[in-house]
Amino acid sequence: MAALDAQKYTSAEETEIQTWLDKAASLKAGPTDALLDQLNADLATRTTAIGTKPSKADVALYESLAPLVKSWTPEQRTGEKGRPNIVRLVDFVQNSPIFGLGVADADKVAVDPEEILYVKPPGAKKQKKEKKERAPKQPAAPPAPTVLSPCLIDLRVGHILKAIKHPEADSLYVSTIAVGDAPGTDDTSEYEGQVVRTVCSGLNGLVPLEEMQGRKVVVVCNLKPVKMRGIKSCAMVLAASPRPKEGEDDHKGPVELVTPPADAKAGERVFFEGWAGEPEKVLNPKKKIWETFQPGFTTTEDLEVAFDAGVVEALEGKTGLGKLVTASGGVCKVASLKGAQVR
Repeated sequence: MAALDAQKYTSAEETEIQTWLDKAASLKAGPTDALLDQLNADLATRTTAIGTKPSKADVALYESLAPLVKSWTPEQRTGEKGRPNIVRLVDFVQNSPIFGLGVADADKVAVDPEEILYVKPPGAKKQKKEKKERAPKQPAAPPAPTVLSPCLIDLRVGHILKAIKHPEADSLYVSTIAVGDAPGTDDTSEYEGQVVRTVCSGLNGLVPLEEMQGRKVVVVCNLKPVKMRGIKSCAMVLAASPRPKEGEDDHKGPVELVTPPADAKAGERVFFEGWAGEPEKVLNPKKKIWETFQPGFTTTEDLEVAFDAGVVEALEGKTGLGKLVTASGGVCKVASLKGAQVR
């Protein structure tokens, strides 16, 4: 649980964690309907026990709830009187690398995300008792509320297997990058026995081509693919550059690639400390999630890449720096640029 151990908490968060640990102990001692119903209600707008940040409270809740949820019928899970938010938390903790539980597939609680037995219709009226009609097919479950967080951006360790100059654009490189995709994933191909993505980046003339070969990078994996001078680019490589002064050209360099720890594996999840969570499958360009959070991407005096919540207006006064770390706990860095912009 290296990634979880690296989390830092305020005194208020520590108090809240202890409250949840007490609830987990009560659940283990004997779960009552009232306690389970309250827990399900509390989790309705939370990704984790304390909101969005993972903690040992989530692990304790999982350990208390998993055996119970495993024994529940589909009706008890997602029926009209079910507890779907408890099921969601259990599924998140057992599968997320953040918690590092390493639960074997055979021991996991089997959760089918498509199995939603009941969705409360908005403004539903009671049917007259004397009128018997076939119940209409229930609508699909509404999406869970999106937590406003940089965790929505899917950052992973990438391994550049090769890089060439774009044949039609002097400023672009075309890289073949492994990012841990499963075979058959959309917008991937196979190269030297590995599942890869093609990625165009405007680094020609800013980063020597030889420095692109065979190296580890950090890749944004859930931007909508775009064609760049005839070649479809299916991800983006993160790089740092000095913050331009007013009126300056912000593309003149220098530019340094964000580098994960040497032992990080291609496809390993990367996230900002204090902002762990599940990313969107594909970022909706209309929601401007990348544009909202990217201004907070920066580098520290220690050359560590970090997220500065204080510069992101949408976070409404939240402050603090969260380092960019891999799921195994290593910090992502740059070579020499301090206080840089990262994108």
